[in-house]
Amino acid sequence: MTKKKLGYRLPDEVWARLAPLIPARKNTHPLGGGRPPRPDRDCADAIFFVLRTGCQWEALDATGICPHSTAHDRFQEWVEAGVWIKLWQVLLEEYDELEGLDWSYLSVDGSMTKAPLATVGEKKRAQPDGSRQARVKRSVVTETAGVPVGVTVAGANRNDHLLLEETLTGIVVRRPKPTKTRPQGLCLDKGYDYASTREIAARLRLTLHLRTRGEEAKAKRRGAKARRWVVERAHSWLNRFRRLLVRWEKKATNYEAMLHLACATIVAGQTGLFG
Repeated sequence: MTKKKLGYRLPDEVWARLAPLIPARKNTHPLGGGRPPRPDRDCADAIFFVLRTGCQWEALDATGICPHSTAHDRFQEWVEAGVWIKLWQVLLEEYDELEGLDWSYLSVDGSMTKAPLATVGEKKRAQPDGSRQARVKRSVVTETAGVPVGVTVAGANRNDHLLLEETLTGIVVRRPKPTKTRPQGLCLDKGYDYASTREIAARLRLTLHLRTRGEEAKAKRRGAKARRWVVERAHSWLNRFRRLLVRWEKKATNYEAMLHLACATIVAGQTGLFG
């Protein structure tokens, strides 16, 4: 009887870009022998399965893709080697060659999610039932078409406007300098209506498109659609990766790595690599 193949495997097109980024493994056996390691492709499929389904690492044992301990160890090795952010960068560069990154308007917005295993020191926010629960915030910046080009992770106690500069300077590919003939806009919602926001925009030579709190309410009554809807869509795309809906990672670096892999997958989809 043929075993039914599970879905949520890393697409071949993404694997082709990931494989060259993986550092070569060293044989630590004293005599140079030992059992051959699990293929990197199996581990990559297992990691992607966890990202898409949101399952626990231990649940991988029931899938037959890869033992959970091997997949998690390989994931940690690749996190330390910066493999996931490099994959995102490679795919963004390819997207720029094929489609062209449009820097005319940058949009930034933040989103919060639960983080039950957050480390000590991360603020817990009061809930309607009176309980206090740890949460994490991700701040995403997209280019004009909504392709994610940068992300920052912080505790939920950090307001969106306090993460703005870190998010913009953390764009993972080179952003061309704005010029008079090719200006770059920065689209933000009322949550960024602070003097520091205007200072950051001026320093980075970005033309600020910011509705004040009163203007935001009037625009909604008129049914006007803000240009920054693309970053809200990007957050929706990220939430389809169920591992990101709740941060179960204890280490912030592991959660960031999952975000980088999700962003890389989104970029690959926008490039048309999935057919």
